[in-house]
Amino acid sequence: MIDMTQDKGTLYLVGTPIGNLEDMSPRAIRVLSEVDCVAAEDTRQTRKLFSKFSISNRLISLHRHNENVKAAWLVSQLEQGQSVALVSDAGMPGIADPGEVLVRLAAQAGIVVISVPGPSAVLAALSLSGLDTSRFVFEGFLPKSGKLRKQRLEQLKEEPRTMAFFAGPHQILRDLADMRCAWGERQASVSREITKYHEETRRGDLSSLINSWSEEPPLGEMVLIVQGAPIRKEDISWEAVLDDVRQMTCNGTRLKTAASLVAEKHGLSKREVYNRSIQERERHGDPD
Repeated sequence: MIDMTQDKGTLYLVGTPIGNLEDMSPRAIRVLSEVDCVAAEDTRQTRKLFSKFSISNRLISLHRHNENVKAAWLVSQLEQGQSVALVSDAGMPGIADPGEVLVRLAAQAGIVVISVPGPSAVLAALSLSGLDTSRFVFEGFLPKSGKLRKQRLEQLKEEPRTMAFFAGPHQILRDLADMRCAWGERQASVSREITKYHEETRRGDLSSLINSWSEEPPLGEMVLIVQGAPIRKEDISWEAVLDDVRQMTCNGTRLKTAASLVAEKHGLSKREVYNRSIQERERHGDPD
């Protein structure tokens, strides 16, 4: 329940479905129904959500172009004891969407900010990618302009972590081609229309993904996941690599398969990981 006893109101960051409305949580529905008003990136989209779940509440528009002014006004309402929920078109507000200004001003004013988490396109795409997700970095949309775009790609060239990007249907092929040109061949995946009827994930190297859409460019909003920079030989911790192989084989995975999977995870040669694993077994006298 919304706490009505405190002097100041509470700001709720409410996650909404990224496609399939069945992903809407009961808690999100309750909060959106109980707060004094809901700040929405696009009130038209939020009204559709309200209609689906029979929510009747006051909507305030808060988007990129009015965020500074509206955020200050909403904080004044919160300071008077009003409760406010913030939603974006889809997913979590503040993640490549409006919200960070409001959260920052609310925190500075001593307002309690609570997250009501929901679906995340980035995490969904990462889980679908098949790439290493133990460490990753979210980069949002690549800059559109030539100079800034080139600078960003150059900055990320040596990034060792798996990288996640947003991309629209008119940018995806250019993004893939520019990444291949700047970084060389990398493993990647593209997930589009996540949780919707035409959901699809394609995996492969950058060239194969480009070729797969050469005749008919994809439609829908996309999340692009790209393998990080290969580890330089002098930076490789073979102890960690071989420990990964040991853990997989202990869990019943065949050595050859484990070596292949671990090599792909670390950006190493499958043959070298397999040979070193054999050598380690022989040193320790382990059976085949």
